[in-house]
Amino acid sequence: MASLQDQLLKAGIVDPKKAKKIVKEKRREAKSQPKGHARVDETREQVIRSQAEKAERDRELNRERQVQNEKKAIQAQIIQLIRMNRIERTSGDIPFQFVDGKKIKKIHVTAQVQTELSRGRIAIARLEGRYELLPAAAAKKIMQRDESAIVLLNTGEPVAAGEDDPYAAYKIPDDLMW
Repeated sequence: MASLQDQLLKAGIVDPKKAKKIVKEKRREAKSQPKGHARVDETREQVIRSQAEKAERDRELNRERQVQNEKKAIQAQIIQLIRMNRIERTSGDIPFQFVDGKKIKKIHVTAQVQTELSRGRIAIARLEGRYELLPAAAAKKIMQRDESAIVLLNTGEPVAAGEDDPYAAYKIPDDLMW
C-alpha cells in the first residue's frame, strides 16, 4: 500500500515540488532535535521530583521520630522525679479518697499525711498503676512536663461557687470526711 503522500500525488491534490519541500522540512526538524532529548528531560525531571518527595517524607519521619523521642525523654524524667521524691507511705488507718479521671480512688494514710494532702503540701502521682505521694514542689515540676501524671494537688484557693448555686450560703467544714 502506498503512503498517503503518494496517494495525494496520484490524485493530483498535491504537486511534487510541495511534497519534496515538506519532506525536507521534516528531515531538518528531526536532525535539529537531538534524539531522546525530550525523554531525557522528562526522566531527569521525574527523578528530581521523586528525590524531592523522598526528602520531604524523610524530613517528616525525622520530625515524628524526634517528637516521639522527646515524649520518651519527658516520660523518663517524670518517672525519675517521682521515684526520687516519693514519700514512703506507712500503713495508715484513715482512708483518703480522691478522683482519678472518672473514678474515685482510696488510699490509706496517716492523720498527718491527710492534713498535708488537704493543704496542698503533698500531691498524689500515678506511676506504673500505683499511686505515690510527692512533695508539692516536685509535683509542680512534674506538672510542667505533663499535667496528667499528677492525680491530685490541692491548691490553697477555694473553689468559687457559681451564681446560681443554692448552697452558696452554707460553708463546708475543713475536717469533713466522706
